[in-house]
Amino acid sequence: MSLTHPNRELIALGVRQPWAELIVRGTKTIEIRSQDTNVRGPIYVYASRKISGHPAARAAAEEFRLEPESLPRGVLVGTIELHHTAPAADADAVSACVPAEYLTDQYGWHVRNPERFGVPLQVRFLPYGVWFYPFKRRGSRRR
Repeated sequence: MSLTHPNRELIALGVRQPWAELIVRGTKTIEIRSQDTNVRGPIYVYASRKISGHPAARAAAEEFRLEPESLPRGVLVGTIELHHTAPAADADAVSACVPAEYLTDQYGWHVRNPERFGVPLQVRFLPYGVWFYPFKRRGSRRR
């Protein structure tokens, strides 16, 4: 999904580093969340301003030789396609880049087709939750 300009209708998913980096690299193909979602199709990946403090995030950063402090934050880093969700299973651990014990009572959001932006995109509107529209106000119908 090549973008020559921002798509106002595309929703963004906020993800903390180093997870956002691993997603746009195509390494992390399952995003683990506590709730399911009905969102499907292409979405932006927004690298949140905060770095994940989760022990699994630190372990993943070390495993993949990432320095989360040096990764882009507070910007859109690329796009992915969210194509499927399901209750997380132990078999998802490798694709989610987390130990299996973190998957209990969680959902796996399966993503594919990552495309990193050559230059991260600044958002026009700041996040107001996990999902947000970076280039239009919430509830705006104006095209």
